[in-house]
Amino acid sequence: MLSVLGNPVRLCDGVSRREALRLGGLGAFGLGLDQFLKVRSAQAAPAGFDASFGKAKSCILLFPYGSPPQHETFDPKPEAPAEIQGEMKSISTSAPGVSICDHLPLMAGVMDRLTVVRSVTHPYPLHCVAYTTSGIPEYDVSLETKPRDNRHWPYLGSVVGYARDQQAGSVPADMPRNIGLPWLLNSRSDIMPLAGPYAAFLGQQYDPFWPSYVGPGTRVGPKLSDAQTKQVIDPYAGCTPEGRFVVGDQGPASTELALDRLNLRRSLLDQFDDVRRGIDRDRTVETFDRHRQMAFSLLTSDRLRGALDLSTEPIARRERYGMTLFGQSCLAARRLVEAGCPFITVFWDAYEIFAGCAWDTHANHYPRLKEYLLPGMDLAFSALILDLEERGLLDETLVLWMSEHGRTPQIDSKPIGAGRHHWSRAYSIAAAGGGVARGRVVGSTDPTGGDVADTPVSPKDLLATSLHL
Repeated sequence: MLSVLGNPVRLCDGVSRREALRLGGLGAFGLGLDQFLKVRSAQAAPAGFDASFGKAKSCILLFPYGSPPQHETFDPKPEAPAEIQGEMKSISTSAPGVSICDHLPLMAGVMDRLTVVRSVTHPYPLHCVAYTTSGIPEYDVSLETKPRDNRHWPYLGSVVGYARDQQAGSVPADMPRNIGLPWLLNSRSDIMPLAGPYAAFLGQQYDPFWPSYVGPGTRVGPKLSDAQTKQVIDPYAGCTPEGRFVVGDQGPASTELALDRLNLRRSLLDQFDDVRRGIDRDRTVETFDRHRQMAFSLLTSDRLRGALDLSTEPIARRERYGMTLFGQSCLAARRLVEAGCPFITVFWDAYEIFAGCAWDTHANHYPRLKEYLLPGMDLAFSALILDLEERGLLDETLVLWMSEHGRTPQIDSKPIGAGRHHWSRAYSIAAAGGGVARGRVVGSTDPTGGDVADTPVSPKDLLATSLHL
């Protein structure tokens, strides 16, 4: 992906990984990230390789935290018993022979641009963002609460950022290589940030750059559990046009004051450097200087602030994405692609209450899907695909929709509104753009949607394939 790997690798039969995805297969084509990280810089593809290799220039990863149900998104089972398929049905789509949940009518209209992988599988039914986005070979619960544990591997966006950093001039100096929206994952809920989008052994300078979001919610989100008494006005359920993304010290105070503070900090650091340079001039210090300068450039970047300023977008386009925090974050992601950012993650994150948050529908499953989750997804995801296509950006932008795992095939009828619980034996992801095949389905599940029937695909396969597009 994004031309970061250097020489493309062909399989023993001469088929490239990119071609394998075009042919509809992902499984067994995985290249571990440990192998990838041995490649220090990109090189021109040698003679004999497909000239279209590495077509994607940017990637937008849409990550619905908590994990959507495969039955009520991309792998409905209309012939299954009610305790499996539940209240929702399936509809046909613009991709011949492909059906999805009937509560995603806008997505149904763009399925001819997407590939759906229905056979993703792994052994860890946890909120394992770190596992599914890094390629780490093994995982356990103890890693969840230790985002800086030295056993972690780098986040996908950090790998891309690292690779782009080796290619001088490949990204504007005042744009991040790897940015996460709308804020640091888990930072607006009642739990400490968990493992996931961190650079691990690449160094913290390759963590995602995190803006923040300022603005109120407009709707009370559906209850997360029977026991919830607090009403949460959730910006993911609705936000105002005045809500905005901010960078660094930007906030209620004026931009001039924020820049004054930054310049004061820089002045103090420069004074420290005058002393330090007389002591230590090794490469480590020079690397530190370069990354510190890059960080300052981002905090003072008019290009970055401009990309995040949605007030310049027509209100009709903003409403097309949905006036929700996820929708507006997807619109910001498109603007960041236009501004030259190679990797953008949009998280649908927990807000205020973590337990059973966002897409983690252990309870109140159907009210949350109908009133909140599926409408927000339907608007934002479909609008992003169409907007990129209309601007001629879809072919060079890989768009991924993926999460930690899926949800149980058997519905739990005990909670109010029912529930589906964690399930990683079989679930679905979707991808578009960047050379991904259009209107395809990879793999299938059994009649209950609980186990892979053919073409098992691991998160590592998905990451490796993404890095090759």
